[in-house]
Amino acid sequence: MIHTHSLGRGARLYPDRTALVSGGTRSTFRELQDRVARIAGALSRHGFGFGDRLALLLPNEPDYIELVFACGWLGLIAVPLNARFSAVEIDRVLADASPRGLIRHSSLPVPTAQLSWQLVLDEEPLDVSSDSYPEAIYNPESILALIYTSGTTGRPKGVVVTHANILANMDHLNYWMPYREGGVYLHAAPIFHIMDFPLMFGAPAFGTCQITIPKFSPQSFCEMVARERVTRTVLVPTMINLLTQFSELKQYDLTSLEELAYGGSPMAPELIRRTREVLPKVKLLQGYGLSEAGFLTALRDNEHTEDRLTSCGRTCPGIDVRVVDESGKEVPTGHSGELVARGANVMRGYWNNPEETALAFRDGLFRTGDVGYQDAGGYCYILDRLKDMIVTGGEKVYSGEVEAVIYTHPAVREAAVFGIPDPKWGELVMACVVLKPGKALSAEELIAYCRQSLTHYKVPRRIEFSDSELPKNGSGKILKRVLREHFWSNQDRAVS
Repeated sequence: MIHTHSLGRGARLYPDRTALVSGGTRSTFRELQDRVARIAGALSRHGFGFGDRLALLLPNEPDYIELVFACGWLGLIAVPLNARFSAVEIDRVLADASPRGLIRHSSLPVPTAQLSWQLVLDEEPLDVSSDSYPEAIYNPESILALIYTSGTTGRPKGVVVTHANILANMDHLNYWMPYREGGVYLHAAPIFHIMDFPLMFGAPAFGTCQITIPKFSPQSFCEMVARERVTRTVLVPTMINLLTQFSELKQYDLTSLEELAYGGSPMAPELIRRTREVLPKVKLLQGYGLSEAGFLTALRDNEHTEDRLTSCGRTCPGIDVRVVDESGKEVPTGHSGELVARGANVMRGYWNNPEETALAFRDGLFRTGDVGYQDAGGYCYILDRLKDMIVTGGEKVYSGEVEAVIYTHPAVREAAVFGIPDPKWGELVMACVVLKPGKALSAEELIAYCRQSLTHYKVPRRIEFSDSELPKNGSGKILKRVLREHFWSNQDRAVS
């Protein structure tokens, strides 16, 4: 079904426009559709049929896009694997998904799981010489992909994403960031991430060319934008932070870039201001969402006012987001609680995991696990993950609020705030900080700086500085679980 409204539409309306750039090769929409059909035929000849799972362990490259399109064509369930996972983590996902086969790249970790079919794509390409292939399926409720959650709090779970889910996400993105015909979209964020995944399908529907970079760096990003005249892209805050600190940024012609969407984790207001300074003509769009639902809210460019820089925006028609208390009752405007959501974009459940699926829904609403509130205008503000909230002396501290203050210090490059055990207060506020190159800052100085903006119980009581970047998952989110593990390893209860 998704083929008809994505690549199929692009091939009908824009057959001779460039659809995909792969190295020195440029494919039109007509050529790309033909190649995807041939890939679907090749997979069919290898025994893959409707409902079979095909795992993909590949870098951000055009082959990835073609294979996902072929899965949509055949009715296969794509299982995109996090390219930053270790072999052990990949094995766990493969054990859960039980795919019929795996297509991987030789540069990435080799799983030990035994599969009935496996192909190393850069060593043995698929044979797509035959022009015999089945018709593309049209079934809105068929499963398109299993998107495994990023696992910031534990073992990943397989999110069941249907063709209809992705089409809904495409429609919702069109409300916040209206598509226009033509242009060039750059996949700089990982394709396996739900933030980037729907845009793979939205681009062909409006004749937009897609290009990729295998791994993000400020230099590779700038080179690609300048060379291919990129108009739109999606980045995570970690990438934007690196980009704003790139000393050679002004040497590149980035004038083609019109819109930059960001999400995946909160972005400090200070970083938003820096982005405005280095990319003054680029429109910004902040998206808030989860693997289980795609985008739920967004803050459009004209809404990036000083009083809303900590907001993740509003919903669009078709998405219902509410704030509820611990019993599931909706709280008054301005009061904090858990954000819950429903809409055609929300998953049907977790793969082979009815227990976690049941816990994820209450009264027909998906529980995001995020604490926040809505103002009178319907703008949402995320305060913290429920599991990251710190309780010290009976007072609730939201790590995002503390991190936002720390990020305003000119010497700070990265920061993560979390709770550590304390016999008197239950938990203490702890910060792990990475400084910018050449900068010096003591824990006492940073604590004094925080006292200027935070009430006493929110101020970090302990600060550690790291010489290396903070641990992150494949989506660029800082893994607080890893940072706090050794503080809680001998405790009788889990954090928060």
